Amino acid sequence: MFKWVTALAGNSNERELKRIQPAVEAINNLEPQFETLSDAELRAKTDEFKSRLEDGESLDDILAETFAAVREAAKRIIGQRHFDVQLRGGAVLHQGKIAEMKTGEGKTLVATLPLYLNSLTGRGCHLITVNDYLAKRDPHWMGSIYHALGVSVASIQHEASYLYDPNYDSDDPKWNFMRPVSRREAYEADITYGTNNEFGFDYLRDNMVWNLSQCAQRPLNYAIVDEVDNILIDEARTPLIISGAA
Repeated sequence: MFKWVTALAGNSNERELKRIQPAVEAINNLEPQFETLSDAELRAKTDEFKSRLEDGESLDDILAETFAAVREAAKRIIGQRHFDVQLRGGAVLHQGKIAEMKTGEGKTLVATLPLYLNSLTGRGCHLITVNDYLAKRDPHWMGSIYHALGVSVASIQHEASYLYDPNYDSDDPKWNFMRPVSRREAYEADITYGTNNEFGFDYLRDNMVWNLSQCAQRPLNYAIVDEVDNILIDEARTPLIISGAA
């Protein structure tokens, strides 16, 4: 009986995907319109979105248009177009839910969608990943997309932090455009990539300062956790411990 009902109504994942499908269709319908925009007009969309949020619209109200803008920027800048499955993944992540995607389905590109959308509030976004290499590679790889849309992106490392800046020439060609900045400057970027340990220890250090002006992080707003099973289950078994003067 239960199998018959499931076959008729679909499981919870299938129902959720059907609920998201109208948004995916709306994004696809906007594609021809966004293709006609010049680079400057596409960049100006960010200011338009921010103004609409200030006028009372919600992030959900502008989701289709912002996702269409990111897709168009990605096509122009790095030659990659978000597929429908990636649009669905981005919508799920925006909702604060878990999106299970297989290796090769483009999770790094998927994250650009909800990160850009949520960065428009001006309160900052975090992408929490599993190691320092990914925390630097991903913003370097996706940085040109964010820059084309007028959004800043930074990377937090164990002993350094960087801001994506296309006008900066690095001594290491592999990491060109990654300009060293202070910890605080990295957190002031619209989007900040880093590992769970770095974000966690920075949070602890901010709670040990003598003056609030010494804090590096801003109030927490929105975060995407990469490899959520690893970070929130396996890594969470190891406590973060920090000590300081009494």
